[in-house]
Amino acid sequence: MNLMLKTLSIVSLLTIAPLSFGCDYPARIELPNGLSATKDEMLAGQRSVKKFVADMEVYLECIVAEEKAARSELDSIEAEDEQLREDLLNKKYNAAVDQMERIAAEFNGAVQTYRSRDD
Repeated sequence: MNLMLKTLSIVSLLTIAPLSFGCDYPARIELPNGLSATKDEMLAGQRSVKKFVADMEVYLECIVAEEKAARSELDSIEAEDEQLREDLLNKKYNAAVDQMERIAAEFNGAVQTYRSRDD
């Protein structure tokens, strides 16, 4: 029962903390279609990708700082609970990095398609 209460407390902290600290996950962006986009649309897409990556880097810094702050507020934390928190942070962080990489790869694909068109 004691383990269940601790786990529930940690999960509650992890779900409530983003609401109070405000690490905003960047919204997914619309990428241009390399088959039909104009040069201006491709350049606007490039700017959008750069902004998305910059916003995502701010988000990543924020979630790490948020976790550090949350841990500093805890009087003590057992090794098992600390590992659980670390695992959850790593999953959140890695998912965000994966999203950045997917966006970049999708845009690079659109650029290749755009460049290979016969205009």
